[in-house]
Amino acid sequence: MPAVNSEAMAEHLREISTQVAPGAHAVLVLDGAGWHQAGERLPVPDNISLLALPPYSPELNPVENIWQFLRGNFLTRIMHEGRRA
Repeated sequence: MPAVNSEAMAEHLREISTQVAPGAHAVLVLDGAGWHQAGERLPVPDNISLLALPPYSPELNPVENIWQFLRGNFLTRIMHEGRRA
């Protein structure tokens, strides 16, 4: 997708919806990004429910664990090496 916005998220939800088995229901766990908010700008297919993570709960969001690891290991090293150059 060329951008992250409600339109891109709506397209993503439509694609996920096509992969949900007939008679089944998908629940997607999402963070609080503006484009994850259901409403006029983000129609949610009938076979999908959105479950928002509570605000300020990085321990519940697996992606935050990846960022924490990168910041603590890889990205910190790059920043330090860049200063020496």
